[in-house]
Parts: sequence; C-alpha cells; structure tokens
Amino acid sequence: FLYGSSLFSEEDRFLRANDRAFNLSYKYADNSIKTSKYNFITFLPLNLFEQLQRLANVYFCFLMVLQLIPAVSSLSWFTTAVPLTLVLGITAVKDASDDINRHKSDRQVNNRKTDPYLLLVFYFQADLLLLSSSEPLNLVYVETAELDGETNLKVRQALTVTGELGDSIEALASFNGEVRCEPPNNRLDKFKGTLIYREQSYSLDNDKMLLRGCTLRNTEWCFGLVIFGGADTKLMQNSGKSIFKRTSVDHLMNILVLCIFGFLACMCTVMAIGNAIWESREGYSFQVFLPYEAGINAQLSSFLSFWSYVIVLNTVVPISLYVSVEIIRLGNSFFIDWDRKMYYPKSDTPAQARTTTLNEELGQIKYIFSDKTGTLTQNIMTFNKCSINGRNYGTLEAQAFFRLLALCHTVMSEEKSPGDLYYQAQSPDEGALVTAARNFGFVFLSRTPETITVVEMGRHITYELIAVLDFNNVRKRMSVIVRDPEGKITLFCKGADTIIYERLHPSCDKLMKITTQHLNEYAGDGLRTLVLAYKELDEDYLEKWRQRHHEASISMDEREERLDELYEEIEKDLMLIGASAVEDKLQDGVPQTIEQLAKADIKIWVLTGDKQETAENIGYSCNMLREEMKDIFIVAANTPEGVKQENALRKMCPDAPAVPVVNKSRAGLLWMQTAQKVPDDKVDGHYGLIINGHSLAYALEKDLRLEFLRTACMCQTVICCRVTPLQKAQVVQLVKKYKQAVTLAIGDGANDVSMIKAAHIGVGISGQEGMQAVLSSDFSFAQFRYLQRLLLVHGRWSYLRMSKFLCYFFYKNFSFTFMQFWYAFFCGFSAQLCLDTHYWTAVNQFFVWGSLAAYFAISFTMYSNGMFLIFTSAFPFIGELVFSVSLCKIDFFKLYIIPPRNAPTSWRRLWTFCHQPSHQPLLLSSAEPPPRTVVLFRCHSTILAEQDSQSSFILESGTAQLCLSYLL
Repeated sequence: FLYGSSLFSEEDRFLRANDRAFNLSYKYADNSIKTSKYNFITFLPLNLFEQLQRLANVYFCFLMVLQLIPAVSSLSWFTTAVPLTLVLGITAVKDASDDINRHKSDRQVNNRKTDPYLLLVFYFQADLLLLSSSEPLNLVYVETAELDGETNLKVRQALTVTGELGDSIEALASFNGEVRCEPPNNRLDKFKGTLIYREQSYSLDNDKMLLRGCTLRNTEWCFGLVIFGGADTKLMQNSGKSIFKRTSVDHLMNILVLCIFGFLACMCTVMAIGNAIWESREGYSFQVFLPYEAGINAQLSSFLSFWSYVIVLNTVVPISLYVSVEIIRLGNSFFIDWDRKMYYPKSDTPAQARTTTLNEELGQIKYIFSDKTGTLTQNIMTFNKCSINGRNYGTLEAQAFFRLLALCHTVMSEEKSPGDLYYQAQSPDEGALVTAARNFGFVFLSRTPETITVVEMGRHITYELIAVLDFNNVRKRMSVIVRDPEGKITLFCKGADTIIYERLHPSCDKLMKITTQHLNEYAGDGLRTLVLAYKELDEDYLEKWRQRHHEASISMDEREERLDELYEEIEKDLMLIGASAVEDKLQDGVPQTIEQLAKADIKIWVLTGDKQETAENIGYSCNMLREEMKDIFIVAANTPEGVKQENALRKMCPDAPAVPVVNKSRAGLLWMQTAQKVPDDKVDGHYGLIINGHSLAYALEKDLRLEFLRTACMCQTVICCRVTPLQKAQVVQLVKKYKQAVTLAIGDGANDVSMIKAAHIGVGISGQEGMQAVLSSDFSFAQFRYLQRLLLVHGRWSYLRMSKFLCYFFYKNFSFTFMQFWYAFFCGFSAQLCLDTHYWTAVNQFFVWGSLAAYFAISFTMYSNGMFLIFTSAFPFIGELVFSVSLCKIDFFKLYIIPPRNAPTSWRRLWTFCHQPSHQPLLLSSAEPPPRTVVLFRCHSTILAEQDSQSSFILESGTAQLCLSYLL
C-alpha cells in the first residue's frame, strides 16, 4: 500500500512496486478515508460557526448580548436564549447524528482487514492495477454497483507479462515494475498509464483497473498493485458535495429576513424619536419621584431606547422559521415515500424523495426535459425487423449479417446449466441483437480477451480477437477486428446510420438508398435502428496499424486523440451489410400522463439520441405531437445559415420583434446579481418543433441561441434528436438562464446525469440502464406515469402548504410585534412589555411546534397511505379517495396554474398578511378604558421601577389577557 498524505498537486503519478522508500518520497495519500466533518473537540466551535452563517442566528446572538446590559434591556436574557438554544440545538443534534453515522461508516471501511499482498477480498479497498488472477487468461469478473449502480458483470484482464506472476508470493514480492499514470481524478470510465517492466513499456487503460467499491465475482483470487489509495481513489474523488439546489421559497425567505431587519430598524428609530419627544415634553413630570440616574439625559435615554426596542421588538425576526420550514419539508417528503400509488410492484420499487429541500418547487414546474429510451419507453428490446443487402433475406448476406451480430458486441455469456446460456449485456440493445443472432443459428458461446467462440449453423468456430474499438457517445459506433480459422481478417462495425454512412465505400451508394428507405419505414414504426458494415483487412497493413496503435496506447500525451485518429483511419471504405431494428414499447400510461401535464400548462421537451423519424413517431404515440396542431416544424440544416433560415419564428408570430428582447433585473440576497429573462411571445394555436443534433449544435451557439429559445418556447412540444449528453445539459441551462422558470429533468441512464444535475429538479427512473440517474437525482420512482402524481398532487400541495405556513408565520410574529409597538405610545416609549416574558415564550413555542405536530398528525391520517399500511383493516378508505387524481370532480389539472404561479408567496399576498397585524392591535388601544386604567397604562413603565415583582406580574397578565382576547 501507499503511505503518507497527498500534499501537492500532481501532473503524473510515479510509483514502483515493492519499493516503499521510493513511494514514500512522493507523499501519496494513505488508504484511510475521512468523510466526517467534526470530532469531539471541533464539533461545538465548527458547528456553531456554520450555523452563524445564517443572518437570523447572528442577530439573535447579538440580541442576547444586548439583554445582558441592564441599562438597555427590560427583558430577561432567557427570552432569547431559550428559543435560540432550541433552534441551534435541534440543528446541532441533526448535524451530530449525521456526522456520527459518517464516523461509523469511516471506521467500518478503514478497519476492513486485507492482506497487503494477497487481495483475496470481495470488495476492493483501493484502486488496483490487476496483475494476475485465478481465471484463464488472467480475467476477473467484477460488479460495479457501488460505482455506477449497474449490476451486470464486467470483465477485467491483466497484462500477459504480469499474468505470468501467477499466485507465487516470491514472484510477486520480487516484481519491480514502474507505473506512470494520470493523477487522481473522478473519471470512472477512463484511465491512462504506462507500465515499465523488464525494459518494455505496456499500455494501461481502464480494462486493467480494479476500482475501489467494485465487487469480485466468479473469481477465486487475484493480485493487484495499488495505484490510488484513500482519498485519491476514483470512488472518493466522486464523493464530493453535490450541487446545492435552493428553491424560490428559500430565496424569498432570505430576502424577507433582510427586509425585516430594515423594518425593525425603522420601528426602533421611530421609538427612539418618540422617546426623545416624550422625555422632553412629559418626562420632567416624573423626575420628582423617578429622577434620572447620574449621567443620563434625554438624548442618551433616546439612544438607549433604540437598543431597548431592538430587544423588545425582536419577535418580528423569525428565529424558528428555518427549522419550521425544514420540518414541513421533511413531513412532505414522507408523504411522497409513503404514497402507494407511486409504488411499482413488479420491481418492488417505491417512490423516493432523495432530498427534502425541493418539495414545494415541484408545484411550480414550467418545463420538463425528458429522455426517451427507458424513460418514456420500457427499454426492453425485442428484435423486430432487419434489412440485409437491400432485401428481406439473402443467403451469404444473411450469414454475414448474423455473424456480425454474434461477434461485434461486449456481451458476457454465462452457462448456468448445460445448454442454458445467459447473456449479460451492458445495454438492452446488445442483448436483443445477440439473442436474435442465436435464434437464427449464430450462437455466441463465450469470449476471452483474445478469442470469441460461436456456433455458426451447428459448427463451432473460434475467432481470434485482434482489437475492439469501443463504443462511446462521440463515436456512436463499435467495431471488432477478428481473424477466422482460415486466416481471413475482417473488421465488423455497427452504429448509427448517419455515422456509418459517412464511412461507406462509394460502391455502396445504391444499396445505401434502399437501406435508407427501410430505415425510414422502421423509424416510422417507432423502432430503434442500427446500420451494419464490414471491411476486409490486409495482413501487412494490419501489422503496421497495430504497431502504431500500440505506440498511441502507451503514450501519456494526447493518447485519446491519437487513438481516435487511428480508429478513423481503419473505419473507412466500409461495405454495407444491412440494418437492424429493435422494438422498445412505451411504458404504461405515458400518453395520458403527457396529456394531463399539458393541461397544467407544463411544456415538455424530449431530448433523445434516437434518429429523427423514431423520435417523431414516439412523439405522436405519446400525444406530444398531435394532428390538431397548427404546424410541426423540422430543423435539420447542417450550417448556421441553414438553421437560421429554417427558424419558424415568423410563421408562428409575424409581429415578433426582430431582435430578441432581454429584460435585465437585479436578483439575489442583496440584489448583487443580474437576472436575464427573454419574455414569451404570444402565439395563436399549438405548434411542435423537431430539431436534430447537428442543427442543435449550431442553434446553441451564441449568435443563434436566443432565436432558438424564442422559437422553442412558442411551441407546446419540442423534440431534440441525435443529441449528446452535453447538449442535453446545455438546453436545460439555456432555459434556466433566460426564462427564469422552474425546470425538471427526468431520465434513466448515465447519459442523462448531466441533464438531471443541470435542472432545478432532477428525477431518476430506476429502469434497465443501471442506477446512475437515480443516484444523481432529487426524486426517483420506477415509471414515467408517476410524474403526474409527483407534480399535480405532491408538488401542488407542498407548495400551498408552505405558502400558507409562511403567511401564518409572519402574521403571528407581526401581530405580537405591533402589539408591543402600539403599546409604546401608552408607556412613554420606555421599552416596557405588555405581555409577560414567560407567557409569550411558552405561547410562541406552543404555537410553532404544537401546530406543526397537529398539522402533520391530521395530514398523515387524512391524506397519506401511511396509516393505511399500519392499520389496513381499521382504515380501508384512508389514502384512496381524498388523495386521488382520477376521482376529482373538478378540473384538477388547472388547479396547478390557478392561482398564478408564485401567487401564494407573492409580495402582495405577504404584504397583506404582514399589514393586517399593524392595525388590529389598535382595537385594544382605541377602546375607551376607565380613567384609572389609563393611568396604569401610561404609568406602567414608571410604576414597574418601584413595584415588587408580584404586582407587576399581575398587571402584565391582565394586559396580556386583554390583548389576546382582541386578537382571537
């Protein structure tokens, strides 16, 4: 293992096997990890420091200090200390609980025992270079569920030169290979390095690495060399903090608190001026029996009065607001987790609120960005149709077609019982194609890193596997180079039609036109298509190419670029074989869900990598594209000028301004940020827009992106096809930046992660493509149709609950504060109280925590399925009727947009709730009390200085009862 701690920035990592002194000289990180934030000594100061980042907490600490000054405060210190300690304590307990769990996890991971030489373990504890294994050809099988959520087995293979070490401890202990590789990073799918051993250089890539978090499967033992340990491992490099998403309510609360501070300062200034006026006009009448203390005059009394009223009127600042909001959000997230109508029994997958801070944002969604495959469809592929050499089936051509399907893939086979083959594919497409080849007599049996064994029409044939040119989102194709038993060398390639067509031999033009017609027919049926091609290679050329490939693969500089050039070189002048088509059916309820979301004035954009015809057909199947639409525009130009010419803006809105209007405004806590918004252009009717990846690349450029945004936002439905993961994120960010609307992205695969993270709210579908989308999401469930319930039920209710709570909360605080404010006119602005401090502290805590407890108890009983699951027989009706969308007798979906978005938390509504308490306490002061009572009120502040505590408590209690009677 490596020792020390990483203290410097690396450009390349150097290490030598079995040479501790050499490795220690670089001070690499050891293999311990630390995810906890605190320890026993640092918890209190660090946690308090973090909590004091909130402006309200700092204010109340300052307030408590003021209350310790007798000349300023008329309140006991505990009136602020008790609620402040409660708020800080609850947050500290939560933080401590989370950190204790992190400490336990760290201890469990760090104390796993592993032999420093023989890594005979199920879970790898560091990032290793595989040296040898028990399997033939030094293979190991690993599961990467902890890294990317995928449970299918993946194969890793050691270099042949290190595989010769076997399980000999003596040979391994004498191994002195040197490794030069990339520095620690978070790229799970890439590794670049070189092994120097016996004066020879060998290329190292991700297929030779065993990453921390992987699980060893179907392998008896393996040996490895530690490359990265502890915090340097790729797993830990990916465990950094996620992007913190904040809701519009969070931003509103921060601004409100800041405005309240300003309002408090104004009230205190009024009180200080009033005190100065009262002391100069009336104060001399009381100096006979209440003279000023030494050094005190009217001016100083006014100054002290200002700070006294900062204390007395402190209730206007909501000390418990943040804690109360978090408790409400937590309760609302439980409602999502408990909803039986969002539970998918086939996969035993319930809905999950993976974050508790975004619930109310679900009620304000304006744009939805959705993947297609696996999100709208089932992602269960079935081989449906194929085109071979321009016709249905041939003889030799058909054999070449299915031979390619049996050889060009990364599928792993497992024979669970004699004759029972089970295929583990990294994608459903590959599994469907290999299964189709087996059904037509070309059975893929097994593979090693150097061979592929198949059964072709009853004959066992073993092909030598020379090279695998992997698929990625940029190449959009995959190739294998094999040599058959007769020595014939062939490159088989499959990929997207647009990619393969660019690399075909000119002699294939006629066949390409026929195949394109077939592809259009398949796409019209909603099928996913691939084009298949091959190329025969010359032995001499291949040897030269392999030599250059080896040189590029061991290069540490621009390795990927050099390899891409070699791939481009050999994957040209291909001969077209045909095309395949697999079917991916829609999920249940998708068309109905999209139709109902559209009724709620939510616009849906589909961002998919499928070809245009397939995406268009799915659009009609999902009710996104409808015949009653006025027009559906297609943008497929390959130049910026062409994209600009195909812009349908003028057709939809002839009166739209030629230059996009960008409205700029100030935003942020102190209005230090600049917000830009492109207003919506009014259109008559519904339109649709389809744009392909080439055109989208130009449309997202600086000169055209605003025009594209205006055009797309005029349409009810937008479908972007042939897009990359980066383009998905760019589209989401464009809408976020210039529309200032709440966005939601939903997907199921790793290619959707960037889009999910870019949106305000990310939703992951737990489907057939692993769990990467779910792990990066804020909410997750198993079927797209549950999105309707998440937004129209849970989202709307969470938003309305939070809005009503905020209005009530500020009304409560302002009611008591204005009671004190108006009472100042009866006590000579002397900062005396009209309510007993013990009484108000108890009432405030009771109303805050008691009302929250009662609210959630009633809501849990009436509206959730939690009670149904606990007392099934006693309450069979709970959670069904009142919590159902389909049984509502009113137009439920329009309730999502009525009242208008943000209306429950608009400044006008909040001003109403804050304004009402300003005059309601005047009912008390406007009453005509007996003269003796008036004297008590006016003299209250002075009499308290001479009376004992018992009489003052009686007077205050009477005042409190009178005030509350008017308010209630």
